[in-house]
Amino acid sequence: MKKISIAIIALAIGFVSCKNEKKETKTMETETETTEVATQAPKKIKMTLAAKSDSNVSGNVVFKEEDGQVSMTAIISGLEAGQHAIHIHESSDCSAPDGTSAGGHWNPTAQPHGKWGAAEGYHKGDIGNFTADENGNGTISFTTDEWCIGCDDENKNIVGKAIIVHAGADDFTSQPSGAAGARVSCAGIIE
Repeated sequence: MKKISIAIIALAIGFVSCKNEKKETKTMETETETTEVATQAPKKIKMTLAAKSDSNVSGNVVFKEEDGQVSMTAIISGLEAGQHAIHIHESSDCSAPDGTSAGGHWNPTAQPHGKWGAAEGYHKGDIGNFTADENGNGTISFTTDEWCIGCDDENKNIVGKAIIVHAGADDFTSQPSGAAGARVSCAGIIE
């Protein structure tokens, strides 16, 4: 009888022990899943706009990539009241006093200049116009799946480009850049 009792106790201990090992394994799997989710944080770039062409235009631009979409928010001050164009240009070089070192509009697909989404074509850098109020302050937000931050697709990657704010509005028809006037502010998009 003692041998049967000892065998039953040994089986019970083994059963409880196996159950605990399974729980530990599940906990470890859960911790791994949590870590994987945490590494998929959105990409974000924040830049400061510098005044160009003897202007006092300054501000900040933030790009954020999440779930295949890139959003851009620009907050700008020191402008004349009215419409102003904002574009992505082909080089992050903002060293020239007039911003021309940033090159032309970013146009990796060799399309004509136009309004974003136009059937006739548009540059990947043709963001559009925004309005500055009577105090010279303006804000623009824009979201697209046609950009990425630091990906391998050169037709979408905005890293290495610049944001240019213009003195006037983009007319969306004049080639190659919409006749938006002087470049009054510039920031290089560097990751």
